[in-house]
Amino acid sequence: MKYQLRCKKCGKVIADFATWFRQDQQCQCGSGYAEVEYTDHSPFVFKPVDTDSYQDYYFDILPIENRDNIVSYGEGMIAMERWDNLEHYAHQKGVDCQVFVYRNDCNAGSGSFKDISAALAASVLKEHGVKEYCLASTGNAGVAFATYLAKAGIRFTEFAPNCIDPATVEAIRKVGQPVVISKGGYGDAKKEAADYHKEHHVLISGGNTDPLRIESKRLLAYECMRQIGRMPSVYMQAVAGGTSPLALEKGIRDLQAEGQQVALPRLLLVQQDECDPMVTAWENATAAGFPEGWEHQYEAKHDIKTQIGILTAANPGNYPLVAPLVRKSGGTFIRVKEAELPRYGKEMQSSRNTLMGPASMVCYAGFFQAVDRGLIKSGDTVLLNTGEGSNRAQWFRNLVDKEM
Repeated sequence: MKYQLRCKKCGKVIADFATWFRQDQQCQCGSGYAEVEYTDHSPFVFKPVDTDSYQDYYFDILPIENRDNIVSYGEGMIAMERWDNLEHYAHQKGVDCQVFVYRNDCNAGSGSFKDISAALAASVLKEHGVKEYCLASTGNAGVAFATYLAKAGIRFTEFAPNCIDPATVEAIRKVGQPVVISKGGYGDAKKEAADYHKEHHVLISGGNTDPLRIESKRLLAYECMRQIGRMPSVYMQAVAGGTSPLALEKGIRDLQAEGQQVALPRLLLVQQDECDPMVTAWENATAAGFPEGWEHQYEAKHDIKTQIGILTAANPGNYPLVAPLVRKSGGTFIRVKEAELPRYGKEMQSSRNTLMGPASMVCYAGFFQAVDRGLIKSGDTVLLNTGEGSNRAQWFRNLVDKEM
């Protein structure tokens, strides 16, 4: 076995994912937070890319034992494009930096940054003979998991909040997977998924700290080394739960264990003003001087008016893990105005002849604000990890068209 899992709470070793699944995805101590460890710490050798599947390319450092179990639509090996329009804006403000955009909208599965998580999950679940799986999601994860688990022959049930975009529901049902739409919000959908998991003994996604999600997304750190030859000094992303920042940090630790001299970038995490509980909690902590226990001081947002369904995590349960990482990195949280996103969409179409989805535009808008606030410096290498394409958000495309 080339890997094992280790509980983040008590340190106990769990032999493999077969054991993890038998234990209902938790340690004997009751914690559901475990990380994958590998027995071989030899430096990963970056070879010429002869595959379109990240699981195939990175097979030696993923928790899959048999390549025949890989479930793929050609996701993961996507471009980090250098966007000169963003560099030009920064230069106009007196900042000379390099800006790369990780084009998750180019993933061949469902066109979002959830595809690599869903692909690895489908592969590992297939390898261990799992027949059914469930998940509560606000959109992108649901479509991605439905798509990949359908290919693996695994029944998948999506539990969705009542604000889910109809196009997302259609995309899930199109691949033959059921959707249960809650009468309430995301919190209600999560409870319904948990109840279904317990009643029917169906495996459920472990959320933002699920080792399958972390392990797949950590490869972003490796892709930085492969594509641009170094870690960026600034990392930006629109955030709801915050799996990707945790995964990036895990990837950096894995690279360090291989002997690579890499460091955590400054994390600039962005939320829209119509659903910004992490930003609010961070602002309160900053104003109070980060007193002891500050990372546990956060509140759920109850009056959510955002149209961006995939960014509706009103109760930021992952904040106690993500916020200390942001502080450690020297970064911050940024708030952008949702009403201004169509204007940024117009700018993207004009300068890049492309349009991404509204969650991606939250990150994009955050870059301009970061430059204006002096959060990006001359000499920085900036990476924007964009979320999704615009194909499942016709309402947003219509708003952008009105701006044109």
